[in-house]
Amino acid sequence: MGDGAGQRWTAGRTALLITVPEADPLVAGARDKYDPEGGRGVPAHVTVLYPFLPAERIDAEVLLTLRELFTGHQPFDLDFAGFGRFPDLLWLAPEPQAPLRALTTAVTRRWPDVTPYGGAYGDTAPHLTVASGRPQETYEVVEREFAAGLPLRTRVAGVHLVVSDGDRWHLRETFPLGAAGPSADAGAPV
Repeated sequence: MGDGAGQRWTAGRTALLITVPEADPLVAGARDKYDPEGGRGVPAHVTVLYPFLPAERIDAEVLLTLRELFTGHQPFDLDFAGFGRFPDLLWLAPEPQAPLRALTTAVTRRWPDVTPYGGAYGDTAPHLTVASGRPQETYEVVEREFAAGLPLRTRVAGVHLVVSDGDRWHLRETFPLGAAGPSADAGAPV
């Protein structure tokens, strides 16, 4: 979720995430050791949009708009069968990518001034971060260690809005996918 160490944990930053509780038993140790977000209240997740609007801009109207936007998308399954890499990131690759990209596109169409990772990386593939900022040799060791735990499958039934207090991330709201109303299947809380 980060976009630079100086701004990563700014109080009032927000993100829209899909949590993947099935991945936590597999990657929690690696994330705690190799991912700065791992110990800051962020469970294993795929980012829909980071950063989202600053917390002070998220009012009842924004929450209602998000709720309506996400109910227009149906729940779906994601499979994680392998790893991917960016130059400084090791990640689990979710398939299919299309429903994830559709969620991000829907949010950025509504708020065109908000772009994934502030536009710093162009078009990034949807991903679940396992390790970041480490040498490639570390990524190779982590891949070998965790490959036997794959594939993973999760049911995506909701999107979580999280807010940073400057040190940790906290759940503010969960938006179910599909039919309006609360869902016991909306994913794990953060």
